[in-house]
Amino acid sequence: MDEEYDVIVLGTGLKECILSGLLSVDGLKVLHMDQNDYYGGESTSLNLNQLWKRFRGADEKPPEGLGSSKEYNVDMIPKFIIANGNLVRVLIHTDVTKYLNFKAVDGSFVYNKGKICKVPANDVEALKSPLMGLFEKRRARKFFIYVQDYEENDPKSHEGLDLTKVTARKIISKYGLEDDTIDFIGHALALHQDDSYLDQPALDFVKRMKLYAESLARFQGGSPYIYPLYGLGELPQAFARLSAVYGGTYMLNKPECKVEFDADGKAIGVTSEGETAKCKKIVCDPSYLPDKVKKVGKVARAICIMSHPIPHTSDSHSVQLILPQKQLGRKSDMYLFCCSYSHNVAPKGKYIAFVSTEAETDKPEVELKPGVDLLGSVEEIFYETYDRYVPTNDSGVDHCFISTVSRSRHHILNQHYLHCKL
Repeated sequence: MDEEYDVIVLGTGLKECILSGLLSVDGLKVLHMDQNDYYGGESTSLNLNQLWKRFRGADEKPPEGLGSSKEYNVDMIPKFIIANGNLVRVLIHTDVTKYLNFKAVDGSFVYNKGKICKVPANDVEALKSPLMGLFEKRRARKFFIYVQDYEENDPKSHEGLDLTKVTARKIISKYGLEDDTIDFIGHALALHQDDSYLDQPALDFVKRMKLYAESLARFQGGSPYIYPLYGLGELPQAFARLSAVYGGTYMLNKPECKVEFDADGKAIGVTSEGETAKCKKIVCDPSYLPDKVKKVGKVARAICIMSHPIPHTSDSHSVQLILPQKQLGRKSDMYLFCCSYSHNVAPKGKYIAFVSTEAETDKPEVELKPGVDLLGSVEEIFYETYDRYVPTNDSGVDHCFISTVSRSRHHILNQHYLHCKL
């Protein structure tokens, strides 16, 4: 604590640990502190006893029929990783993969007209898919070929359209696609959480579709997603190891980490237990600088323990199921995320499912019911809501870089995840 650092990182959430690792690799002197005595922050993974203590209190114990507590690794903020996104490239570039083992996610599904439908993973599946009729499949195929051939630096592939100006709605209308097809493409392939993308420039929409296709092809699996064995909580720890290898200093269980500022409002250090470590910049999660963030929304989530896969998902052990907003009469999508013992997050025969959405009411049990009803019988269920915050400060002035959870990506880690300038 009596040294000066280039950067002090507060909190061991996923973003904070990734940045700590990358900054250490880049040669910066990093001190990483956390008020908790464990890694992961809000994105930690809990065993069964910890899960019970968090949601049911210290006096209650989990039923013996659920199996061994230590075999559970339940993510508090579950996310699949899109296989060809920048995060995967960072993992490979930094060689963090030597600390982790990944496994492809079995299936990607979408809710359409009251039914669960597999998102086609190849041409054969596309021809058999009930998502579109025969003539609609022909129109969609032409659109997919356009997206596949589109290259930002090759005007010949643009078909006379400037995607930095033309809206996604106009691109789609050119191919005469039906509303249900637009719903499927926009939400299950481009992974937009609501329909606001339709009236925005189409370039991002097309890039997202290309990323989905590239990710699907990367591991030749049934989905474009991968997920670490033993849960997402392994990622922060892996990047923490990376930082330590390159000289980063870690201090857990440091109470009341207070950021110190000079007369000009610039961060100059962090005080804990009467000692102050000096620094040039601060990276932290919103809890460490509550006066420099604002609440922008709330996430509602159900955590479920089951003894079977989600029905109508081809007995898949790991699944992403998207319920587009229009299918539920909502303002934003709902997501079902399921993993099992195949990813070492639960004992043999057990499945962990999550239902999450951007909260539109104060009643998560009612709001999440359409998703929970798709799970079949559930042995245990826990409901929670948590607020989302975004920074309100000017990092160029106060040298504080505060992380945030992107509204449209609280279910998937993708290419936009690491946008942060230091």
